[in-house]
Amino acid sequence: MTDQPTRNAPPRPVQPIKKLAGQGSGNTQPLGGPWTPPPLNQLEDTGLNMLNVADLVLKVLYLGGVLAGTEISEVVKLPYTGVLDSVIDFLKREKYLEVRGAGGFGEASYQYIISSKGSEKAREALERSQYAGPAPVTLDQYIYSVKMQNRERLTVHESDLKQVMNHLVISEEMLSKVGPAINSGRSIFLYGPPGNGKTTIAEVIGRMILGDDMWIPYAIDVDGQLIRVFDDVNHVLSEKSGVVKQGTGVISDPRWIRIKRPMIMVGGELTLAGLDLVYDDINKYYEAPFQVKANGGMFLIDDFGRQQVRPRDLLNRWIVPLEKGVDFLTLATGRKIEMPFYVLIVFSTNLDPRELVDDAFLRRIRHKIQVGDPSYEDYREIFKRVCDAKKIKYDEQALAYLLKEWYINHDRPLRSVHPRDILNQLVDIASYLNQPPMLTKELLDRAAASYFVKL
Repeated sequence: MTDQPTRNAPPRPVQPIKKLAGQGSGNTQPLGGPWTPPPLNQLEDTGLNMLNVADLVLKVLYLGGVLAGTEISEVVKLPYTGVLDSVIDFLKREKYLEVRGAGGFGEASYQYIISSKGSEKAREALERSQYAGPAPVTLDQYIYSVKMQNRERLTVHESDLKQVMNHLVISEEMLSKVGPAINSGRSIFLYGPPGNGKTTIAEVIGRMILGDDMWIPYAIDVDGQLIRVFDDVNHVLSEKSGVVKQGTGVISDPRWIRIKRPMIMVGGELTLAGLDLVYDDINKYYEAPFQVKANGGMFLIDDFGRQQVRPRDLLNRWIVPLEKGVDFLTLATGRKIEMPFYVLIVFSTNLDPRELVDDAFLRRIRHKIQVGDPSYEDYREIFKRVCDAKKIKYDEQALAYLLKEWYINHDRPLRSVHPRDILNQLVDIASYLNQPPMLTKELLDRAAASYFVKL
């Protein structure tokens, strides 16, 4: 394999839909077209309790000092006019905050400061939760949004896959397995020796299925318990505007942020605890697990079998989500909540699958794809491409020498990653010798000798 996969996914077809039952407050959406957060015209549209929003505003003021209405609005991600103004009016009537002055025209420009009574109330709220950021959406709103944004499964055709993978050297047989696996949208098991591009193939699969950008909330409210969803480590902001106008001057719900469909990768650090809600005892709110953050995209478990948990236990964790399309998470109170599960799970390992799990478990994984060693012809093509990328003149006889001297004579298996790594070594050595990188026997021998481990 060479290079890194590029984003090149065909657009997802969008069909008119019917309104789903039980969609909850603030979920109305015109038929047809991609889903976008509906506008907030009043506090009721948020689905949140007035007192909970008031506590959030008090915490922001307590921690931030004197703030204008527009500044509070920016922090909690709620429009001032029609939504936040009613909360501010309530707090003023209850003597929790005071107007310090005005920085412009309109109430949104008023400078607000928390009162002593409000400070006491804010400290009580902070004891329950230290969270003082964007207002959450309700669980019903989140579930509805995930369903709406994943109602059409992307179908990949042979020509699409060839176009996206044309920067890789990959056999027709491999393409014939990868394509149907992508279309399944459920689970894929990639296995084979290290260095042959399993992770690269997984990344290309991720780019294929991602398609259009999507909206996720900053946080979710579950009966007063807060779950933080967005984080700038696992999520990449969309290149499109994060603000959508619907109609004349009406701005959609700012509690949502537009991101590229997630492609989250974890390795040996993964534990079973990391797949459930993680409660922060200090800040007193939850962090969403990886599979929730990956909703609408792909979750790659790299180096499967090297985690701190038994492979069988890890696969057991996925049985219900893979078969039912829902996941069950547990709050610190013991209450279980149901989360939508629209995630393509990809397991990648260089261990023997038979040593990891038995046939009964492998049967639950839709597609098993072996990523084997390249043929001599494939190796030659990869080597030529890497030479071209590094501006090294390709020499057929030099490659024949490398293959005979360092592979055939040592009974060493070919790996797709070897051309890149060996030529990187060669460039480093040539630079040290203050000479141009060329496929000479001397440089090839020195590069291979410094790369391969003598057995």
